[in-house]
Amino acid sequence: MTSSRWHAHGNVYLVLEGEPYVHEDGLDGAVDVLSVDGDDMDIAIVNPDGSHAEMSGNGTRIAGAWLMERTGHDVAHVRVGPRVVEVRRVGELYESELGDVEVSEPERIADLDVVRVSVGNPHAVVVGDPDDLPRIGPLLETHPRFPNRTNVQVARIDAPGEVTARVWERGVGETTASGSSAVAVAAATHGEGDVVVHFPGGDLRVRLEGGRATLTGPAQPI
Repeated sequence: MTSSRWHAHGNVYLVLEGEPYVHEDGLDGAVDVLSVDGDDMDIAIVNPDGSHAEMSGNGTRIAGAWLMERTGHDVAHVRVGPRVVEVRRVGELYESELGDVEVSEPERIADLDVVRVSVGNPHAVVVGDPDDLPRIGPLLETHPRFPNRTNVQVARIDAPGEVTARVWERGVGETTASGSSAVAVAAATHGEGDVVVHFPGGDLRVRLEGGRATLTGPAQPI
């Protein structure tokens, strides 16, 4: 069995094929390939601290790209938990159908206005100065309001359809980009339509329609 390193805007995942996960510096997590059947695969997402994530936009896109590299096809179906994410090759990028997005009403948590969003995994979005993430991220991740912890984003609305954000991932800390975080930020700040989310590592594109999300971005082997 073998493993390989992949990244999406500097968000680095180790794709494991039948190997136990052992954390290495520089990793944001692992994609554990549980089974492959043609264009279909089952995976688990492992955080650096050994915990499992319910969903990862970048992780599922990397998994789909990894499978397409093996099959030579332009589509892959990635099952993670109860969700199946369809990943399609679109030129040099990959488009993922991530499914339902749930956005809660804003609430006051730790003296911050927070919008909770579920993309199959939990998010807490704060509209403000992204440079405040080092303070806000760990504060909200472990707040009692989130007994299973949460991913945290601090976002600035630059223009209609354009947002700049930084992300603090649950069990990871700050990362250069995050796919499910891009969806959460877009949903919390715009609700519907096409949104470009600028992360320190690069841009991700989100399309929100009828409460469902499509995410477009890169995935490359290292």
